[in-house]
Amino acid sequence: MDLDEPFRGSRAIAAGLTTRRRLRGPGFRELGRDTCVAASATVDDRMRIVAAALELPGAVVGGWSAVVVYGVDAVPGGERPIELVVGPRHLRRARAGKVLRQDVLGEHEVELVDGVPVTSPLRTALDLGSRGPHVEGVIAVDALAHAFGFGPAELLDVPVRRDNPRGRRRLVAVVGDADARAESPPETRTRLLLRGADGIPEPIPQLVVCDDGGRFVGRVDLGWRGLRTALEYQGDHHRVDKAQWRRDAVRSTELAAAGWLVLPITAHDLFVDPWGFLLRLRIALARRARELAVPSS
Repeated sequence: MDLDEPFRGSRAIAAGLTTRRRLRGPGFRELGRDTCVAASATVDDRMRIVAAALELPGAVVGGWSAVVVYGVDAVPGGERPIELVVGPRHLRRARAGKVLRQDVLGEHEVELVDGVPVTSPLRTALDLGSRGPHVEGVIAVDALAHAFGFGPAELLDVPVRRDNPRGRRRLVAVVGDADARAESPPETRTRLLLRGADGIPEPIPQLVVCDDGGRFVGRVDLGWRGLRTALEYQGDHHRVDKAQWRRDAVRSTELAAAGWLVLPITAHDLFVDPWGFLLRLRIALARRARELAVPSS
C-alpha cells in the first residue's frame, strides 16, 4: 500500500502500516471519511477523485471525473463536483462536492485505472456526449477518441443497459460534429466555430504540411491546403514559455519559407470576440485566395 496515494485508513491500520493516532497527526492528511494520504503528497484533482471512490466502495468514477483519472487534458474550466456512478438501488446521499449518479454498468463498461474502477473510455465518451452542452460533449468525445484510438461513430453502436432517447438524439448530434484528429479542446472549439460560417471553407484538422520538394515541414492545428494557410491556437504557454516561444518562431519561419501563411487564434477570439474573429478570418482568406488565384471556398 502506497501511503503517498489515497488509502483507506482502516486498511492501513489493519495491515500494520500505521496507527489511528498517527493518522490523526501531522504526517497524514484526511481527504474524506476513512480516506487519507501522506502529508508530503501533493493533493490534486485526480487524488481527490480517487479518495472519493475509495470512500464509497462499489462506486465507479464517471463523467468528467473519469476524464481526469485517465489523464486526458480536456476538462472545461470551473469547479465541477466529483462524479461517482452507483447502482440504481443505492440510497446514500452524496456529500458536498460529489454527485452520485444512479446507473447500470456492464462489465465491459468499467476499467481499473491504478486499482480505481472507472467507466471505460467509450462509456465515458457516451455519457458526456449524451448530456450537457453540445460543445462540451464534442470536446469530450474528441479528446477521448484521440487518446484511446476509437472512432466517434463507434459510440452509436455501444450497447448500454438503459433507454434514454433524449440522450440518444444529443449523442447523434455530438458524434456528427466530433473528429478524433483534434488534439486539444481549443482546436475542437475553433473547428466548431468555423463550421458553417459563411465565406469560410471547412479546414482540415492536424493538416500535414510539406514543401514543394515533398519534405515534411510541420503539422498545423487547422489548415486549408489550397490556400496554403494555417490556423494555430496560441495559448498562454506559447507566450510565457520561452522555449515554446522559440519553437513557435522557428516553426512559423519554416512554414513561411514553404509558402504558408500562419494565422493565430487566441482564447479572446474564442470566448470574447468570436464574431469579430470570423470577420477578420473571412477577409484574410479572401485576400489569400486572390493572391494565389484560387477559389476561396
